[in-house]
Amino acid sequence: MIAVDTNILVRFLTRDDPAQARSAAQLMEGNPIFIPKTVILETEWVLRYAYHIDKKAINQAFRKLLGLPNVNAEDPQIVFQALSWYEKGLDFADALHLASSARAISFASFDKGLAKKASKLTPVKFLKL
Repeated sequence: MIAVDTNILVRFLTRDDPAQARSAAQLMEGNPIFIPKTVILETEWVLRYAYHIDKKAINQAFRKLLGLPNVNAEDPQIVFQALSWYEKGLDFADALHLASSARAISFASFDKGLAKKASKLTPVKFLKL
């Protein structure tokens, strides 16, 4: 299994550099691939801020990518939960943090907007600070 970095995923998804996109596609399509959660997180940020791709398109691209039979994500249930919450309006990083914290009894943040949005989507208890 080969673990990939953010730049491989970005080239594979955007195809913005033809030579690197070909190399990324050959790698991604011809091998068992492992994608760490941190790479998924960074890729979302790069696609949204550097490439100005909207959240819906990013969500669709991730679901298609993670649905490939040779692709394995770290903690796939957590990643898919985060994608679900992302689709429903949470920031992807916040959604991934929350989904990754499911074993905790509560979540602490000064971000009141996060607490308000998340309370509609998840039973996670937020500490009032």
